[in-house]
Amino acid sequence: MRELVIDGKTITDDGECFVIAEVGHNHQGKLETAKEMFRVAKECGADAVKLQKRDNRQLYTQAGYDKPYDHENSFGLTYGEHREALEFGWDEYNELMAYAKEIGITMFSTAFDFPSADFLAKLDVPAFKIASGDLKSIPLLTYIAKFQKPMILSTGGGTMEDVHRAYDAIMPINQQLCLLQCTAGYPAAFDELNLRVITSFRERFPDTTIGLSSHDNGIAMAVVGYMLGARVVEKHFTLNHTWKGTDHAFSLEPIGLKKMVRDLRRTRMAMGDGVKRVYETEVNPIIKMGKKLVAARDLPAGHALKREDIALKSPGDGLPPYELDKVIGRVTRGALNKDDDITFEVLNGSEGWAEAAS
Repeated sequence: MRELVIDGKTITDDGECFVIAEVGHNHQGKLETAKEMFRVAKECGADAVKLQKRDNRQLYTQAGYDKPYDHENSFGLTYGEHREALEFGWDEYNELMAYAKEIGITMFSTAFDFPSADFLAKLDVPAFKIASGDLKSIPLLTYIAKFQKPMILSTGGGTMEDVHRAYDAIMPINQQLCLLQCTAGYPAAFDELNLRVITSFRERFPDTTIGLSSHDNGIAMAVVGYMLGARVVEKHFTLNHTWKGTDHAFSLEPIGLKKMVRDLRRTRMAMGDGVKRVYETEVNPIIKMGKKLVAARDLPAGHALKREDIALKSPGDGLPPYELDKVIGRVTRGALNKDDDITFEVLNGSEGWAEAAS
């Protein structure tokens, strides 16, 4: 049986979906904004909030760090300056971890490099996220696996061979793995979401929790993912689509996140147990809408019923229509008025009664 435990919450095939609000750097480098996002995500019903941690000097080449990045969504003149402006350090992470615990939401982060992995391990995060860009970074994956914390790995931009390679590298070290189907488009086109990969992952990795990192615009695909077997769903989250930054446009605002969580919870309840049954709430509506067998016209006593003597009318509080063949040919014990119920009690057992009476 698949099972993954994150911060005391057990994720199983027959359980609720674990919902991650991907804050990323949508906090714009502001600690109080990050706290507000945590609080709102909790109010919306998310199980976890996730940040992104980079050691920018270690992560990027000098050319990449110094690359000009001066446009409307930039927080610096170079890409390095932009990233540094958005990066939280030890004090901010400590404060946010304490705040998340205080309000009752799980917090963890994506580790983009070795120093960031060490940083998060020292912080004692309850889980590690690995971005799609590191699906092929086997040295980083095995390094993080040794921390023996749950690992959530996105698989955007990869083939099944890439996923198998990562799985084979991680599992001998750490079996606490979740694989997320992901399309690394921002936003992802609907015809590229390929949600059936969730089914493929479940078949190929029967001992591993499967989920969905959904970069599409909207909330419906999360429910589809859950129906296909995704038990972790990650969606980018913002407080305002119009804020400065590239991720805000395809991130869910609070009302969207709240509705997505609501729909995922309803979906689990609505799936039921597969046993077809009648619910108490159905009884009165079905009586009102259903039909029963009644006399189609006034009928005398001793009359052998023919099909044309019987009507199907509402409400359905009498003999159900599936008994029609059982009453045809039987004989009335007494006179019946039009619309009187036809029941076995008002009939004799056979046509022979009428023949004898005559």
